[in-house]
Amino acid sequence: MASRTAALAAVALGVLGVGVAARLRWPDSGPTLDCAPESVRIRPDGVATCGEGAVPTGAQALALGRRLDLNSATEEELALLPGVGRSLARSLVEAREEQGGFKRWEDVDAVRGVGAAKLQTLQAATSLGAPPDAGPVW
Repeated sequence: MASRTAALAAVALGVLGVGVAARLRWPDSGPTLDCAPESVRIRPDGVATCGEGAVPTGAQALALGRRLDLNSATEEELALLPGVGRSLARSLVEAREEQGGFKRWEDVDAVRGVGAAKLQTLQAATSLGAPPDAGPVW
């Protein structure tokens, strides 16, 4: 019985040791780049940098935690948002074109397929006419 307890204790200590080692080597949650999110640019090779490059748009902006402009985002970009999908993205683009752009969130809420939950998602991930770097997505 004592040998079984000793073996279980050794296994438990081993698992604890692996957990501590993994935690010490885990990536830092701090920002990788030393510039503000709105200063991030994408080099021609696709790497994000604080230096020269293009302003991130669409999927790149979303990956960097930036908002999309609901009045200029493409159907493909909108479909990348959680819970939106192709059908709703298409409806949003069609409604935007019919209205000449969304001016108020009530205009967005009136689009078929947009309910309270989807509207909250859109408000968190997009802006109405503001620059794409208007703040973090979540």
